Amino acid sequence: MSAAKNINISLQIWRQKNSKEKGKMETYKLNDVSTASSFLEMLDQLNEQLVNERKEPIAFDHDCREGICGMCSLYINGRAHGPDTGITTCQLHMRMFNDGDTIVIEPWRSAAFPVIKDLIVDRTSFDRIQQAGGFVSVNTSGNTIDANATPVPKDDADKAFEAAACIGCGACVATCKNGSAMLFVGAKVSQYALLPQGRVEATARVLNMVRQMDEEGFGNCTNTGACEIECPKGISLENIARMNREYLSASLK
Repeated sequence: MSAAKNINISLQIWRQKNSKEKGKMETYKLNDVSTASSFLEMLDQLNEQLVNERKEPIAFDHDCREGICGMCSLYINGRAHGPDTGITTCQLHMRMFNDGDTIVIEPWRSAAFPVIKDLIVDRTSFDRIQQAGGFVSVNTSGNTIDANATPVPKDDADKAFEAAACIGCGACVATCKNGSAMLFVGAKVSQYALLPQGRVEATARVLNMVRQMDEEGFGNCTNTGACEIECPKGISLENIARMNREYLSASLK
């Protein structure tokens, strides 16, 4: 890895006061940005500059800054999470950019993810999909069976863990030309469908989650595959196929 250096960049950032007002792109100059800093640290530096200039800082979402929570989702230079693969925005570093670059930063673009302010979008549609069926009901009467007492084939367990790696960032929706959430929903359906504990409510789960997905206004899947490519956790398209099989089976019961 090359030694860190400072670069000067130009930023074109989407500014929008609230969900009701129209937004626009605004340009900012930022100098002496260390290539060792993260993308969010660069935005922190810009906001410090704006505050010192008595200007409104840029609102953007973040929490863990470790690629776990999915809050920091940004559309950077036409790509979800920016010009790297297998990472979230908070894991993107300024070493991916060059001195004099112009960086375009936008929020997720989807009717189901309305802009709250600047770069922050409302992703509670994902929460409502989860609430529709993304859970396992547990009997707490005292007659519960220890989960480890139920054998699970290793191949199924591995696939369930891979599906459960989804952090709900919404990159799949943002990068899809149709604004489809089927990779997200497919992952959530799969992580339960593959385990015996999830089979009890499998029929109701997939029907309810797909119904809620449609009600939220997400588009349909046309198998472009962009969602899998841009997913920071590498969630496979196989999960969409599994969800479709689960849905067809549940619809025939």
